[in-house]
Amino acid sequence: MDSQTALCQAIAHRIITSPQKRITFAEYMDMVLYHPEYGYYSSDAIKIGFRGSDFFTSASLGSDFGELLTKQFYQMWEILDKPVPFSLVEMGAGQGILASHILNYAKQQYPDFFVAIKYIIVEKSQSLKQEQQQRLQDFSVDWCNLTEIAPNSLTGCCFSNELVDAFPVHQFTLDAGELREIYVTIGNIQEIIGNSPELNREIQIIRDPIFIEVIGEPSTPQLAAYFNLVGIDLSQNTYENGYRSEINLAALNWLSIVADCLERGYVLTIDYGYPAHRYYHPRRSQGTLQCYYQHRHHDNPYINIGQQDITAHIDFTALSSWGERCGLKNVGWTQQGLFLMALGIGERFTLSEVERLAALSSQQQPISQLLQRREGLHQLINPGGLGNFGVLIQSQGLSETEASQPLQGLVIPE
Repeated sequence: MDSQTALCQAIAHRIITSPQKRITFAEYMDMVLYHPEYGYYSSDAIKIGFRGSDFFTSASLGSDFGELLTKQFYQMWEILDKPVPFSLVEMGAGQGILASHILNYAKQQYPDFFVAIKYIIVEKSQSLKQEQQQRLQDFSVDWCNLTEIAPNSLTGCCFSNELVDAFPVHQFTLDAGELREIYVTIGNIQEIIGNSPELNREIQIIRDPIFIEVIGEPSTPQLAAYFNLVGIDLSQNTYENGYRSEINLAALNWLSIVADCLERGYVLTIDYGYPAHRYYHPRRSQGTLQCYYQHRHHDNPYINIGQQDITAHIDFTALSSWGERCGLKNVGWTQQGLFLMALGIGERFTLSEVERLAALSSQQQPISQLLQRREGLHQLINPGGLGNFGVLIQSQGLSETEASQPLQGLVIPE
């Protein structure tokens, strides 16, 4: 039995053993992405990079992104009066590429800071964890689950890059002005279960289940409360019947845990998303859910099950507002392009050709590698792509003097 078939049968089993013979889309997405054996992030299906891959991240474009982030981390360390250790907690580290860029650059450029760093990776996927351990074997790195970090034990920065967009989301729709949740069930479920409740106890192998959506009452009052949090009134007549979108309750739970772990320092979140008024704009009537398979995107999460990535944009208003409830203060929000410009990415474009060629000659690198790096720099700040990602920075436990010092990445370049 191949992994996709096994995963489909596991999902079908979950549906049939559920009281109402359905599961929330969040449960479905969680199984598709994070099932411990067959989920996309838990198996060999995940492909990050370029050749034959499903998607690429900023770190895939070269070391510049990680090096510029390191400059920001170094300033944070200075603002906090150079604590030892300074915990750098990367949540969702992918293949470990970004971590390697950060640690290499810190070792080369900021040796005093490098010695102070306690690098921690929070990773759910065992296959990715193994790849990270292989790549980072020359560095001192700890791996753990977020819930294993003791409350108020961290001084430093908890950060993520393209993590929150992959959290399982609830999907909802408006039906006659009422908030309704979208559930997942099996198209031929009545044929499978018949009229006998005994089948719920002994379920045989379900061959080729077809997953379909059904609408029902919200599974939790948190869905309605979410819109009070972000200041959106769905009862306005500007929202048409059938309007649908997503709610990321998992992001709020995640941020609560992060805030609980952090005693002094920062939370830095980089991802694609919008403030709530843009996310839930009446014209964005089909939400933001996207699937990625071999660098192509579509909106059908019920194909390539376990073989494709599924994401939804994040609501930065929700993270900001919920963070305040958890004791985090908003330091600032900007776009990745502006963030990297403030950290000096522009200087990396302006070396003279003589200097560039000399550097290449000394490292025996081909000209094509130089051109590839330059293209990568452009992509990092491209306003139509990665440069439009949001960068949210929050803080906790800073003194008035510390909080008054502006972070370099949030200073608008002249």
